[in-house]
Amino acid sequence: MALVAPFSKYKRNTYLIWMAVLVGFAAIFLYDGYLSKYKWSMRYSFYEEHFLKKGGIPDDMMIWNQKWLPVICLGVAVLLGGYLFVIHNRKVVAEENALIVNDKIKIAYDSIEKIDKTDFDSKGRFTVTYKGPDGKEQDYTISDRDYDNLKPMLDHLVAKMS
Repeated sequence: MALVAPFSKYKRNTYLIWMAVLVGFAAIFLYDGYLSKYKWSMRYSFYEEHFLKKGGIPDDMMIWNQKWLPVICLGVAVLLGGYLFVIHNRKVVAEENALIVNDKIKIAYDSIEKIDKTDFDSKGRFTVTYKGPDGKEQDYTISDRDYDNLKPMLDHLVAKMS
C-alpha cells in the first residue's frame, strides 16, 4: 500500500486568498476610475480631486485607476490561478521500494543515507539525504507547507530505514 502526501491545502488556500485580494483591488480601482464621477458613489471626492480640479483632464492617478492598475491586478490573479492549476497535482508517494516526489524524483529506499527530522515538530519539514544517480549525495527537503499528511510519511520512511 502506497502512502500519499497530496498538495497542501495551506498553499492552495494561500494562492486562492491572494487571487481574491487582487480581484478585490481591481474592483476598487475600477470603481474609483469609472464610478466615482457619480454623486451616489460615495467616492465623488476622488473624482473631484483627480478630474474636476485638474480642469476636466484626468491626472495620472485617475488614468492609472482606469487603465493600468485593474489590468495589472487581474493579470497577476490570472497568472497565480494558472500556476495553481499547474502545481495542484503535486504529491509525494511512498511506495514499497521508493519515494516518488511529483512523479519526477524517484528516491530508492536503499539509496537514502539519512533523514534529518530535527525541524519536523517545530517547522514541519524534514530532509532526506540520498545518493543520486551520479553517486553524489543530494538533499531533498519536504515541508508541510507544500504537502499534507507528512507525519505518516515520515514514520513510514523511518521504518523503512531501520
